[in-house]
Amino acid sequence: MNFSKVLQTLKNFNELVMFQHTIFSLPFIFIAMITAAGGWFGWKLLLLGLGAAVSARNFAMAFNRWCDRDIDAKNPRTASRPSVDGRVGGGKMVLFILGNGALFVGVAYLINDLAFKLSLPILGILALYSVMKRFSFLAHLILGLSLALAPIAGVIAVSESVPLWSLFLSLGVLFWVAGFDVLYSLQDIEFDKNEGLHSIPSRFGEKKAILLSRIFHLLTLFFWFLFVIFAPLGQIMLFAWAFCVMMLGYEHYLVSQDFRNIPKAFFTVNGYLGIVFLTFCIADRAL
Repeated sequence: MNFSKVLQTLKNFNELVMFQHTIFSLPFIFIAMITAAGGWFGWKLLLLGLGAAVSARNFAMAFNRWCDRDIDAKNPRTASRPSVDGRVGGGKMVLFILGNGALFVGVAYLINDLAFKLSLPILGILALYSVMKRFSFLAHLILGLSLALAPIAGVIAVSESVPLWSLFLSLGVLFWVAGFDVLYSLQDIEFDKNEGLHSIPSRFGEKKAILLSRIFHLLTLFFWFLFVIFAPLGQIMLFAWAFCVMMLGYEHYLVSQDFRNIPKAFFTVNGYLGIVFLTFCIADRAL
């Protein structure tokens, strides 16, 4: 076996799905699970939760890359992706998509009946984003919905129910993701216009897009405040909410200063936000 070739293949698939971006959804799955369980939820659910989160995201990202091969080939920013330059062929991507979809359904079956019943509809929603941007600027909200399913899945895994507080947490995630995706798409505003792709920046222009992103993030803070109030958590979570206020404010400050700060605002700020939110939740239950 040629291990260097195997390692290169793994590297290519990692670049294809950008595995590190699982950090956006994973903390909110565990926040929901910790809240539903009132603390530690056990090793079995930890492993199953990880399996569901990773397989769902791999499915969604690979499907998106497979659908967007023609678009990405025309965009200088995305032309070097493995799905475009031949490092990962269409056949391999299809097998990867089907494999991760099957894994997600299998993990859901092991979790509980409700998780299993919802597994295929969830995969359908995850796939919808990839085609939605060809038809509607609401694609940002569909992407937000895709990640908002993460905390819902987490609470279903623990309690096989969907309490009100979990809806507030998920709605916050929905508008959080939609808000930073609007900012991220500012990089492709001219390309989207030329290719007839739909996004809020290409439809409404830069200024209105930034304003809508800020409105989305205000809604995020509103729903996360409701989550903190209605969830069976302590006052420590108020500090978590205050931290989110500061981080989202800093994100918009970075973008307002220079659009070249968008990657930093997108990856770094939002990555830390989820991790710190989860850390506060763990501390709240531990203390």
